[in-house]
Amino acid sequence: MIYQIYPRSFRDSNGDGVGDLLGIIGQLDYLKWLGVECLWLSPFYPSPMADFGYDISNYCAVDPIFGTMEDFDHLLQEVHTRNMKLMVDFVPNHSSSEHPWFQASKSSKADPKRDWYIWRDPAPDGGTPNNWLAMFGGSAWEWDEQSRQHYYHGFLSEQPDLNWRNPEVITAMLDAMRFWLDKGVDGFRVDVIWHLIKDAMFRDNPVNPDYQPDMATYNQLLPVFSTDQPEVHEVISQMRRLLDSYGEKVMIGEVYLPLEKLMRYYGLSGDGAHMPFNFKLLETRWDPNAIGAAVENYESLLPKDGWPNWVLGNHDQRRIASRVGKSQVGIAALLLLTLRGTPTLYYGDEIGMEDVQIPKDEIRDPQGINMPDKNLSRDPARTPMQWDNRPFGGFSEVAPWLRVSADYEEVNVRKQMSNHESILSLYKQILSIRQSEPSLQIGNYRTVLITSQLLCYMREEQGNPAFLIILNFSNTDARFESRDSLAGDVLLSSQRQLDFAFFSNGFSVLANEGLIIKLKK
Repeated sequence: MIYQIYPRSFRDSNGDGVGDLLGIIGQLDYLKWLGVECLWLSPFYPSPMADFGYDISNYCAVDPIFGTMEDFDHLLQEVHTRNMKLMVDFVPNHSSSEHPWFQASKSSKADPKRDWYIWRDPAPDGGTPNNWLAMFGGSAWEWDEQSRQHYYHGFLSEQPDLNWRNPEVITAMLDAMRFWLDKGVDGFRVDVIWHLIKDAMFRDNPVNPDYQPDMATYNQLLPVFSTDQPEVHEVISQMRRLLDSYGEKVMIGEVYLPLEKLMRYYGLSGDGAHMPFNFKLLETRWDPNAIGAAVENYESLLPKDGWPNWVLGNHDQRRIASRVGKSQVGIAALLLLTLRGTPTLYYGDEIGMEDVQIPKDEIRDPQGINMPDKNLSRDPARTPMQWDNRPFGGFSEVAPWLRVSADYEEVNVRKQMSNHESILSLYKQILSIRQSEPSLQIGNYRTVLITSQLLCYMREEQGNPAFLIILNFSNTDARFESRDSLAGDVLLSSQRQLDFAFFSNGFSVLANEGLIIKLKK
């Protein structure tokens, strides 16, 4: 299981209101207690923080706000001492506009690094080179008066896109990956990996016929030519070869694409990402029929030997508790941790943290600031971790960079660790069972029953006990009936305390209840 840490919001060790590497080190015993096997750190590199670390000015250093390189080395050592892995974010699509590479590129058309970024002349009418839009609003082209050209930025103007068609850029970025691999990191989550290569002819993107006014302005067009180009797979293959040369390392690519296109990012013959992130559960209606169909579709499309993965929350999406409601957070936990594949858990979801409403004058996220009328700020899902009932939730001794949820005195780690009926205790119980049972780790997935209330599936590994998972997505009791003759012991319920209760067909499932059942052979 992978646990995502957004460093700014995890734990502040030095009283400046911002989380840091030493703060993470101080909570490693908690993560080990929970059952975390791999940590994923969002960016901690030097940055002007226009996009809070996703605008990098040095790929091989630590921003002072998060600590020092010695702190990182200490963190890596402490993670490995606890027999956990550490995966770091890699942001190759764009750098900060303050990166020395871009400063050189911008200085002159004759500079050797001019072609490290994407520069284009104006259109014949004097307008932008094409109609491409930026993810954070407006045109993706920024005019540079000095050189009389535009540069391309798929996100903020402070985040110019690197030109991955330039071999020198590829070499430099692979060297940055090598720097961290030499330190001993266990892999990378590669940011917006499907954006790396752009259409060589810079053709206009087509209009999106399904655009709705409440969508981000970026969605007015279909990014047919600005993303997901065929040549990107050769770039990914080079990254994969580098990782493979270091032994057992992992590369997970961030890819928001339809499943049919997503599957190409696994590559051919092991030359793609080990796992392109699967965000299908973030996009699917919270309903047993919709979820069940999404799981079956994903499983059916996986390439041979492709390993699945599942995500219910991250730093760019609403928190799962806010999406499905408090009554369903146990169902979400069971779904995430019992499907076949590697689950990724976003910090705070294990205690049921919800989105925090941030007043307009406190919004920090550029996506929210640039499109204030569309309610697209990601700040509500990035608020400080709630550790205990002290002021600011035990995150910091001073007011943090984003406000803490008003419910921190009730929703916090310390209180839930001592409550056997808490969502945190449920996560720990599920992880404990998962890690002790081969069928729940590597077993096949098979749908058993889907109704208007229930999603039920089997996890089976040859030579080991099989497990039946029953999830009630409704607020009313339901009846489990199957044509198969099934019987076993209930190991876990999200709604009631059980001690190996017996299960058989005709079982009554409580409202909002999830069950793990160890079947008898």
